[in-house]
Amino acid sequence: MATPEKIRPSVIAGSWYPGTKDALARTVDDYLAKVDQEPVAGELLGLVSPHAGYAYSGQTAAYAYHQLEGRTFDTVVLMGPSHRAWVGEYATSEEDAYATPLGLVPLDRAFLAALDGRLPLHRVRRDAEHSIEIQLPFLQRQLDGFALVPILMNADGAPAAQNLAAALAEVVRERAAEGRRTLLVASSDLHHIPNYQEVVRRDRAVVDAVAAYDLEALARRLMDPASTVCGRIPILAVLHAARQLGADATRVLHHTTSGDVTGQRTAGQYTVGYMAAAVYRT
Repeated sequence: MATPEKIRPSVIAGSWYPGTKDALARTVDDYLAKVDQEPVAGELLGLVSPHAGYAYSGQTAAYAYHQLEGRTFDTVVLMGPSHRAWVGEYATSEEDAYATPLGLVPLDRAFLAALDGRLPLHRVRRDAEHSIEIQLPFLQRQLDGFALVPILMNADGAPAAQNLAAALAEVVRERAAEGRRTLLVASSDLHHIPNYQEVVRRDRAVVDAVAAYDLEALARRLMDPASTVCGRIPILAVLHAARQLGADATRVLHHTTSGDVTGQRTAGQYTVGYMAAAVYRT
């Protein structure tokens, strides 16, 4: 059992999502209930989900986590960019568990040790990053129990994504040989610029590359100097690792923007794109 000093407390409950257990559970369940898609056929290996406040991207995130209906996973590897602090190329929490109003999510220390042997991980305490935490309530409502591998990163460049993917694929294979199932999740919003039409245009190129599972085209789009996709390395890492684990298909489940959610699409309006996607083996 994690002691209080070894728990990473919520930093966004009551602001980015509801702050009480009942309200948070009801909000997440309501988003999930509005998804009218069947889960993909085949073995689900990875998801891409946005990380804005639930009022903006919660419904899009629900399209990703609806894919967990009827599935079980022992470990969820959750990758997100570090917005608020420099944590080095790759980092993880020094705590034993993350807290949300829905309860504690324990870290998978065995997975982290195996990964750290292949890819050095910095350790951080009491981080203020939202990109990991914002995903947890959906996972908590959809999975009966799971252990978490949180990976924060400032790493950039396609080689950084490929290095992370290779290390993850090796550990996931080892765990699979032990009968343990792992889900890979990339936490990422798409483009962020004060131009609704330009966000739609730039996002379309990324969405099309993900839908085609064209890793070369996707890397070109994401690593373009004009790209403002804030979780581009997590996206590339999940798609590369899943490919190495046998994934042969992707599905873009939903794509929208903050302008579509709020109705504010006027010239000069700051706009953020949101995408939910699944990566799987048919």
